[in-house]
Amino acid sequence: MEEVLDERKKRILKAIIKTYMETGEPVGSRTISKYTDLNVSSATIRNEMSDLTDMGYIIQPHTSAGRIPSDKGYRLYVDEMMQEKEAEIAEIRDLMIEKTDKMEKVLRQVAKVLASNTNYATMISVPQYSGSRLKFIQLSRMSELQLVAVVVAEGNVIRNQIINLDEEMDDQTILKLNLLLNTNLNGLPIQDINLGMIARLKEQAGNHSSVVATVLDAVAATIHVDEEDMEIYTSGATNIFKYPELADTSKASGLISTFEEKKLLVDLVKERMADTESTGIQVYIGDEMPIQTMKDCSVVTASYELGDGMRGTIGIIGPKRMDYENVVDSLKELKVQLDQVLEKKT
Repeated sequence: MEEVLDERKKRILKAIIKTYMETGEPVGSRTISKYTDLNVSSATIRNEMSDLTDMGYIIQPHTSAGRIPSDKGYRLYVDEMMQEKEAEIAEIRDLMIEKTDKMEKVLRQVAKVLASNTNYATMISVPQYSGSRLKFIQLSRMSELQLVAVVVAEGNVIRNQIINLDEEMDDQTILKLNLLLNTNLNGLPIQDINLGMIARLKEQAGNHSSVVATVLDAVAATIHVDEEDMEIYTSGATNIFKYPELADTSKASGLISTFEEKKLLVDLVKERMADTESTGIQVYIGDEMPIQTMKDCSVVTASYELGDGMRGTIGIIGPKRMDYENVVDSLKELKVQLDQVLEKKT
């Protein structure tokens, strides 16, 4: 019967593996003693490393006093890591469902109150990620010829990607691909994953380069703003009829359909999100509007942020003679309130 590692041995093994993955050099007890969460002496660490060597979790290369992980050590590390990550993913998913439900109610209410206070039409987009760092990737077997890649980015954005295989992949290969991807990509801004890096990872993956390519597509997709995925809440569309210059049947029906179909509003939000420098208030007047049906209107938009690169857009749509000062003041105040309310909800 295999001996079970106690928590201290596990922590020391984990420190050895992480250090070795970072440096590629055999790891000595003095290096490990610098890990602040261990709180044990170098002598104790040497004894524990000796035990881990006897148990086959680490090995000592002949030319060095340091140790490197064995396949058995890597296997324990990855199994433990995957268990932690699976628990973390389940927790994140439950939390995100709860947060999304609360956020939807808040944003719908914001659009309604803003329309009521200004007497104009309003829109508000659910926050999207305009940029993010990668937290981790988990490749797991689903069936003989299928893997699932779980990609988790900063802000707990999760994307699952099914990968179809031409032939079955053994556990050792899945383990090596997990180590390859996580060692190279963890903590990296997704925007920094360039063609050179992708080519290098595919080369290191050898026969399994297509799996790496599919995983990297899923990574890129975590920050891609998809029209179908973007939620926009609107309110006060009928306020448009209060202004004679917009109440003309053809103009009003065009505006109302823009509010109902929302695709053009999504394009407007995407344009705002693409301009990462512009986080303040933006005013579009008449022909400056990218939306044809709104050429007789003015639109005032503001971005709000939830941190971790998460941004949404608030917009007020009215006649060109709208009360700009009141609208801009309302949006400035709302930005502050929205940040506070959503921060409390998270």
